[in-house]
Amino acid sequence: MEPQGSGGREGARRIGEILTWDPLVRLTHWSVALLVLLNGAVLEDEGQAHVWVGYAVLGLVAARLLWGLVGPARARFASFPPSLSAARLHVDEVMHGRERRHASHNPLGALMAYNLWSTLLAICATGLMMESVAFFGVDWVEEAHEALFGWLMISVGLHVSGVILESILSGRNLVLEMVGSFRNRGGGRA
Repeated sequence: MEPQGSGGREGARRIGEILTWDPLVRLTHWSVALLVLLNGAVLEDEGQAHVWVGYAVLGLVAARLLWGLVGPARARFASFPPSLSAARLHVDEVMHGRERRHASHNPLGALMAYNLWSTLLAICATGLMMESVAFFGVDWVEEAHEALFGWLMISVGLHVSGVILESILSGRNLVLEMVGSFRNRGGGRA
């Protein structure tokens, strides 16, 4: 048994601590990030490996979206509904130093999550279209696929910047929480 205050294992939760994200959320998050990096920076755009990695991304996003309906409370869409007004209020709270704690994504993070998922789905849809007989060689489909990937890269940059800023402002290491770190119920990392 590990002493109180040591790192601990996921299965051995300590009193007053929670695992921020469940294993499926973490698996899909990091797998999609790795596969997008692989498809965008390593693999040939027109190679079969690029296509198969695209299918894997589609499957992972579909699994995460299904998990948003049936998974644990923190992973469910109901815990972080998309709301522009809530996001504006969140930005105002952060700017005035009175940010509230959120068990799941904060309202701005929620909008980013929905943006990333919808962009990934649109990239996959245009990729599937490019593989079909009806749309093979159609310029606008390829241009849309590339433009969507450009938007994804901008979104990823904003996402990473937001995670860094939120980590600094909240005193929580959000990257460690996504890796599998526990945090105190009050918000700080354990």
